[in-house]
Amino acid sequence: MSERKPGGPTAGYAPADDPLRETLVSTEILRRSRILEFRVDTIEAADGHRSTRDIAGHPGGVCIVAIDAEDRVLFVRQWRHATGGPLLEIPAGTLDREPDGSIEAHAGAAARELEEETGSRAGSWRYLGGFYTAPGFTSELMHLYLAEDLASVDEGGLHPDEDERLELYPIPFGDALAMAERGELRDAKSLVGILWVARLRGA
Repeated sequence: MSERKPGGPTAGYAPADDPLRETLVSTEILRRSRILEFRVDTIEAADGHRSTRDIAGHPGGVCIVAIDAEDRVLFVRQWRHATGGPLLEIPAGTLDREPDGSIEAHAGAAARELEEETGSRAGSWRYLGGFYTAPGFTSELMHLYLAEDLASVDEGGLHPDEDERLELYPIPFGDALAMAERGELRDAKSLVGILWVARLRGA
């Protein structure tokens, strides 16, 4: 087991002489979908050894801990085909690719996803931070927000995408935290969000 450096490494920072550095040699694109790019990267380690990495390129996403006036967290329940069943999750979505190939700003995406999935808009936003969802195989960077001072959107607001089937579940924050601690929330971004906000509250 390698020795852990005091304080831990800075996320995303790698000095030129980092012994763990991997250099990209070539890329083979297998398939591009609306969201993902599936590819095989050939990399070269610092010692010259070459190997391959299976990668799912992703534009990134947003997730929101939205808390209403009754101190309830807005969850959505939806079927997740990859897991073979439904999951209870905080609102979230993928960042859109612009026509020129650039990625939309995550603040605007968070507001859009909150409205689409919960029918609410927030008067108060706080960016909490970003985290990689599964760095072993995907580049997806998830941006976490705290949204408060919620108000229901009148007729004419945004709605879920055609292929999304969602059920809204407002859960008191204390109950949501207890669910997380009991292992009843199986979605990683929801666990991160609830536990992060609980830490901010001193819970």
